[in-house]
Amino acid sequence: MHKSLSALFLAGLTAVSCVSCAADAPAGALANANTASPPAAPEFTGINNWINTRPLTMQSLRGKVVLVEFWTYDCINCIRVIPHVKQLHERYAKDGLVVVGVHTPEYGHERILGNVQDAVKRFGITYPVAQDNGYRTWNAYGNQYWPAQYLIDQTGHVVYSHFGEGQYAQTEAKIRGLLGK
Repeated sequence: MHKSLSALFLAGLTAVSCVSCAADAPAGALANANTASPPAAPEFTGINNWINTRPLTMQSLRGKVVLVEFWTYDCINCIRVIPHVKQLHERYAKDGLVVVGVHTPEYGHERILGNVQDAVKRFGITYPVAQDNGYRTWNAYGNQYWPAQYLIDQTGHVVYSHFGEGQYAQTEAKIRGLLGK
């Protein structure tokens, strides 16, 4: 009995560690954005609503550095990342950084526009937010995680990606490099 409980405990630890590793695992087609030939950033597709902005396109953002962040308002990891994303927006918007939050819901109540608008207000988010209820932009990026960040250079190519919390200094350094800071 003791042996089977130990085996079950170890199996549980292994499962938990695999879930936490998923945050740094490659996702979809854009997972290896740090390659010699970076992929073009997909267009915002199937967006239900835009908050804090008129509709944006990747084409209209050419010449800017763009941070696309996939999030959902009930995800604790996303909530923990929001202050860092807001700080990047506040620090570098004047230098040419455009942050676009792509709100892709995990649960049904996160699909309701009023709930997303309330969350944007509650978190003090002033940068553009796209509501991607149908996962069309999510799928175009081949994304698999919340939160996920994709950094797009001035020519429209994905040059960096990060999944989950952390690596805030590394992400900021990449942004500063692209902005020539």
